[in-house]
Amino acid sequence: MPATLIIRELGQQPYLDTWQAMQAFTQQREVDTSDELWVVQHPPIYTQGLNGKPEHLLNPDPKIPLIQTDRGGQITYHAPGQLIIYFLIDLKRRKMGVRQLVTLMEQSLITLLAQYNIKAHARADAPGVYVNGQKIASLGLKISKQRSYHGLALNVDMDLTPFQAINPCGLEGMQMTQLKALIPKTSIQNVQTDLLQIIKSELNAQ
Repeated sequence: MPATLIIRELGQQPYLDTWQAMQAFTQQREVDTSDELWVVQHPPIYTQGLNGKPEHLLNPDPKIPLIQTDRGGQITYHAPGQLIIYFLIDLKRRKMGVRQLVTLMEQSLITLLAQYNIKAHARADAPGVYVNGQKIASLGLKISKQRSYHGLALNVDMDLTPFQAINPCGLEGMQMTQLKALIPKTSIQNVQTDLLQIIKSELNAQ
């Protein structure tokens, strides 16, 4: 019997408020608390992971805030038009390891892109999903007491310019891409529906 999964579509929310809400949810959840996926977009913001090195912040726009956060990984950028799904999952209950969850997120994105006739791949040395050598999706997680939060960010239809001011996820010279560049008539709502369906299927198969 698959564990219960609740999906919350939060619209556009401030990053800090959402991060604090994820922390509170994770700290307060009980053994029988349902797992949740939070679907959200954020106003423009740079976020620096726990392992973040200052040299990866090259020439940022001073009008875009930078937040030190508690996920793994280096620096990235969020903005409207980027589809974010946060995974609030009880890994112990699902008998999943962290690597399994990362692989599930990557594979879900690769499956989604394959549905759109886009060939994508993951990299063992740099979590995320890549198309033609460019990065289209970023991943970052925090695990607390075998429960996860943070998740994935898929570039759909956003202004990619602020990525040029950083080494995205610590990858020097990495170019970012997005679905709109590959499929001009992309709708973020349709992408969200398709991706959630794949993720639910993947989680239920665990």
